[in-house]
Amino acid sequence: MKKQNNILNQLHHLLAASMENEVVEFKEAKTTYHFDKIGEYFSALANEANLRGDTVAWLVFGVANNREIIGTSFRPMPQALHSLKHEIAKQTTDGISFIQIHEVQESGKRVLLFEIPAAPQATPVAFKHRWYGRDGESLVPLSLQKIEQIRAQKKFTDWSAETVEDATLDDLDPDAMLVARENFKKKNPRLAVEVGAWDNDAFLRNAKLSIRGKLTKTAILLLGKNQAEHLLGVDPKIRWILKDHTGADKDYEIFGLPWLLAVDKVFARIRNIKYRYMQSGTLFPQEVDMYDSFSIREALNNCIAHQDYTLQGRINVIEREDSLQFTNLGDFLPGDIHLFLLQDIAPERYRNTFLVEAMRNLNLVDTIGSGIRKMFQAQKDRLFPMPEYEFANNRVSVTLIGKILDIDYANILAANNALTLSEIMVLDKVQKQISLSDDEAKRLKAKRLIEGRKPNYYIAKTVAQKIGQKAEYTRNAPFEKQYFFDLIKKLLKEHKFATRQDIDKLLWDKLPDWMAESQKKVKIGNFISEMRRQKTISNKGTDSKPRWVLEGVDDKKNT
Repeated sequence: MKKQNNILNQLHHLLAASMENEVVEFKEAKTTYHFDKIGEYFSALANEANLRGDTVAWLVFGVANNREIIGTSFRPMPQALHSLKHEIAKQTTDGISFIQIHEVQESGKRVLLFEIPAAPQATPVAFKHRWYGRDGESLVPLSLQKIEQIRAQKKFTDWSAETVEDATLDDLDPDAMLVARENFKKKNPRLAVEVGAWDNDAFLRNAKLSIRGKLTKTAILLLGKNQAEHLLGVDPKIRWILKDHTGADKDYEIFGLPWLLAVDKVFARIRNIKYRYMQSGTLFPQEVDMYDSFSIREALNNCIAHQDYTLQGRINVIEREDSLQFTNLGDFLPGDIHLFLLQDIAPERYRNTFLVEAMRNLNLVDTIGSGIRKMFQAQKDRLFPMPEYEFANNRVSVTLIGKILDIDYANILAANNALTLSEIMVLDKVQKQISLSDDEAKRLKAKRLIEGRKPNYYIAKTVAQKIGQKAEYTRNAPFEKQYFFDLIKKLLKEHKFATRQDIDKLLWDKLPDWMAESQKKVKIGNFISEMRRQKTISNKGTDSKPRWVLEGVDDKKNT
């Protein structure tokens, strides 16, 4: 059941994207779909996923172009569906096939999600000896440029696992070694007594910091003396910068090796002051630290673990008046932070596998992937905005906001403990004024968390009553149709007839504030049309210059 829910969450996320892209394709496939086309899309999506740095791509059956779920009866028998993996493998490069074919029910309709692996490094994937790619949403032959781009990729090598021939135990910092031993004991309490008897060589070997008696770049990075940085061939630095409200630098400090100790030094520089705010329903202010301590350390340790050291860059910690930003060089290997969180699985690969494993042994990171989820949960518990991830220019950036942006959002979190992470992330988009997809809006409306029409959404009535926003809700929520019908009838009784302009003036300010002028125009037109169909009113003028009267009233008496 948990796996099924994860796939449903993934389907919702794919549907929520603003448009199809190079690694997602929706097809109706109501009853059948040509095998060769499936193979061509397999090739195209696998190759585009490789070029984007994603680990997977998706072909989805049972969904129309407008994202409406219509269902599919393609290969309804499980055996026939499973055999498709083998059929595709016989026609593709190196026998590559689907990771999995997921069958789910959504809104009572069957949807198939074909999970396609990214093409291997340096190896474009062909179907029936031809390579395919995407040009926007179109399926096309893979261009020569893209073929060469994939072929030029270097086979994956782990920089952090390389040994440093000239390094010795004298290049390691004694204080860092002591801290490393204590951390290893905390992570492995059953070995605590045994660790005390290990010499340095044995400790480094068991903590996976050395290989066959030789120190690795990981060992120098985490435990090396500052003077030993030249052994790495890169410039390992963590830079802390303090900025004022104008964005100007107020202070800074640069931290070198050993990074096991540098993390605490950076943490000490961050001004984690108290933040106070009033929550609805109480006269006493809430008081919390601006930033959760675990989140600070997790974000910084993730920068260390996932930095692309071959790019010769520095890790940055930028402190502003109400936010902390952490940046490191290198792309985000899971590809999509939302899918990563919703899938609830560990990453399939790491850039610095050896370094990540050593950091796990030293109790610095958690390789099961739960650390980032804990950061999101910590922000939720504090009623703060969700962490903001950005991926651009071969750089990963995560920002922690240390205050409440929208008290309504905070009160929604406080009043709804059962919200899922997916729902909270969508609500976070509302408070940050980021547009919602139709699917996202539908899910929040189903929970009665928001009302209104795209792109303007507002707090739902049930929530407004809990958090004291009743007046704001009334301004935004529409009246019942009968209210508007009664106003129009009253106007016609008092003045015998009315033009469209007269009716617009009467109703305009009584429509919700969130409606645009064009929306109000259409809404009033709908009221008039419905009253005409009900034979409550009739037009005694022309279509271009209507004269609306109550049904049955003599037009001659209206002049």
